[in-house]
Amino acid sequence: MKKLIIILLAGILSCQNNSSEQTETPKPMPTSSISQKPFGTTTDSIAVDLYTLTNGDTEIGITNYGGVITAWRVPDADGNLGDVVLGYDNMEGYRSKPSYFGALVGRYGNRIAKGEFTLDGETYSLATNNGANHLHGGIKGFDKVVWQADTATSSDGPQLVLRYTSPDGEEGYPGNLETQVTYTLQADNTLRIDYEATTDEPTIINLTNHSYFNLSGDPSTTILDHRLMIDADRYVPVTEELIPTGELAPVNGSPFDFTESTVIGNRIDADHSQIKNGLGYDHCWVLNGAEDELTRAATVFEPTSKRFLEVFTTEPGIQFYSGNFLDGTAVGKEGISYKKRSALCLETEHFPDSPNQPDFPSVVLRPGETYRTTTAYKFSVKEDA
Repeated sequence: MKKLIIILLAGILSCQNNSSEQTETPKPMPTSSISQKPFGTTTDSIAVDLYTLTNGDTEIGITNYGGVITAWRVPDADGNLGDVVLGYDNMEGYRSKPSYFGALVGRYGNRIAKGEFTLDGETYSLATNNGANHLHGGIKGFDKVVWQADTATSSDGPQLVLRYTSPDGEEGYPGNLETQVTYTLQADNTLRIDYEATTDEPTIINLTNHSYFNLSGDPSTTILDHRLMIDADRYVPVTEELIPTGELAPVNGSPFDFTESTVIGNRIDADHSQIKNGLGYDHCWVLNGAEDELTRAATVFEPTSKRFLEVFTTEPGIQFYSGNFLDGTAVGKEGISYKKRSALCLETEHFPDSPNQPDFPSVVLRPGETYRTTTAYKFSVKEDA
């Protein structure tokens, strides 16, 4: 009789265990969303909004003033969220000391020598705002205008769609340029940025994002311990004014060789003419990937947080800037002064001064054509680079 009772109890317990396994609730997938709130006003009293894209693991703030990425919070190896980009807590900072923190740059990212270019036999004079040269779209480029904003939720994740019509003659550029930029936060912690534009007259265009990254989440530290890989066998040498010489030089045997993951600080002060011209790294690399195909261009690894950033792009080049001109005068989020080399930029782009360099890939856009490029930034955690 005792043996029968034991057998019955064992059977009941087995059924309970099986029932528990069968009814166990699966872990819910991270929810994604996009929210909107006021962020302040421009100097012209135009209202500006801040949009926050989340997917459960990542939180990104983007304002329709200049398409600026104001915050980018991603987890470290312990699951703690940290803000990995420089910026300001409110509109006042972006009005008074913009520094292109997180900005959407256009019409032309990077420099154009002497602010001039010739297209179809006509010479155009652009606004000069970097000594005698034109930089990042001019005095009032795309980073300083209010964009029309729309939100959406696609199968890939929450989206912010920004639109702006740049009128003929703005900053000296020809043609009315209809521009659309779509930010999509995907489930795998990738921020995808799709750029599109059309024009009614021949013009030039070179759009990019100018986020300043410090993957430690602490911009009071430098990025000299970050490890960088750039998939490029050549780079673009520049003059003391950071204008391309026209040469595409091999990186092999130079401080510009990042074909394998390398500590940024190892050679940043090397005795090399190009390092001296840039006061460190402020150069464009010629990517090995096929143009117009979304391929991995660069990676960054931070050894303490274990954060790992991968940059994918359809562009032919990427500008690596090591924050050489940050001097502590810009006081950003949480009252932190942004000092020299406290952040790095990886600006996917066509090469600087391409309109004046016939051997560089073309940046000309004509009526009937559509400018399309894509860049994606993917965050994860790794033990090593």
